[in-house]
Parts: sequence; structure tokens; C-alpha cells
Amino acid sequence: MRTLEEFEAMIDDIRDAPSDVGVVELIVRRPAVDEREVVNEARLDVAEGLVGDTWRIRGNRHTPDGSADPRAQLTVMNARAAAAVAGDISRWPLAGDQIYADLDLGVEHLPPGTRLTIGDAEIEVSETPHTGCAKFSSRFGEDALRFVWSLPVSSLVSGMGLAAHVRENAGYAARFVPMAEDERARLVAKVAEIGRTGKLEGNFKH
Repeated sequence: MRTLEEFEAMIDDIRDAPSDVGVVELIVRRPAVDEREVVNEARLDVAEGLVGDTWRIRGNRHTPDGSADPRAQLTVMNARAAAAVAGDISRWPLAGDQIYADLDLGVEHLPPGTRLTIGDAEIEVSETPHTGCAKFSSRFGEDALRFVWSLPVSSLVSGMGLAAHVRENAGYAARFVPMAEDERARLVAKVAEIGRTGKLEGNFKH
């Protein structure tokens, strides 16, 4: 586990996350308590949140009747913060969030009500705070939790994450998956062939 000093050395990198267009680095479903399933694509639904996740059946101890909070169907975490806290991407799902994006999640960029497009789905940032819990502390250490709690308000959400709900036009969210070396080689060869023969030139108007 990292020390508070190590976390503080990483804060500038977290704050340098892009503020306009980000990349979804990881999508995680929680099929049961303490279980995680990494997927490359997931459906976001207005009623169910991330389909296959247990958001609805888990409920929420902060709502009057203990039912799931509709304002917190999804939680999004800054991917750089996840890397700082958890290290290797294989450990990110332990944070408990569903979407990990390389994007500045600070409230100055994404105040409540902001809508974000992920794939062909749209989510809306909620006012519900998202600041970590006892499980987060047990998995990554007390210093990790102290780190995200001790940031200024404008950076707290950026360092930790945000809660959101799915808008009317539900759809699919896809994780960015880098091309393998053989895939890149095939694409380069294909583009080179098109460039050599000029097959597509007739499709463009000058």
C-alpha cells in the first residue's frame, strides 16, 4: 500500500487528466457482493443502471426506505486516481466503481446536471457525493482514503469519482481496448494497399 507522501506526489498527474474528451479505460459490473466482472461493453439502462450490476438489489442505507438511490446508478472514477491508489489495472475493480475514465471529474468541469456521452449512451452527473468507504480503506489502506478526503472540494471529485444516472437515451458504453500488435500490422498493410492503388479516391469530391 502507498503512503500519503507517495499519493501527494501523484496529484499533479491526476489533475492533468483531460477535461474535454476522455477515454473509458475500464468497465466493471458487480454481479454480487464483493464480486467483480470486467467487460469490454455494457448496456446502460434508465431503470437498471449498468445492466448486470447489482445496484438496484443492493439498495442504499441513505434513502428513506432503503431502496437504491436513482441518482447513483453509476459511479465513475478518474482512471489516474485509480492507478495511483490501486496500481495495476487488474486491481482497479476493487475500488468498487463501474466506469474508470481518463477524464478530469472535477466539479468545476462537471457540475451536477452535466451530461456525458459514453458510446451511444448518455449519463447525467448527480449531486450525490462519492467519497469512498470502509471497504475502500481496507483494500487500499487508510492513507488512500485520507488522501481522497483531504483534497480540496474542487479536486475531491476529480481524485475520487462521481455519481451519475442514465438519461432517457440509454445505450451501450464501450471500453477502449488498444490494438494488439498483429492487428496494427494488418491495419497498416491495409492502408498501405489502399494508398498504393487509390481505391477510395472515387468516393471523395474535390
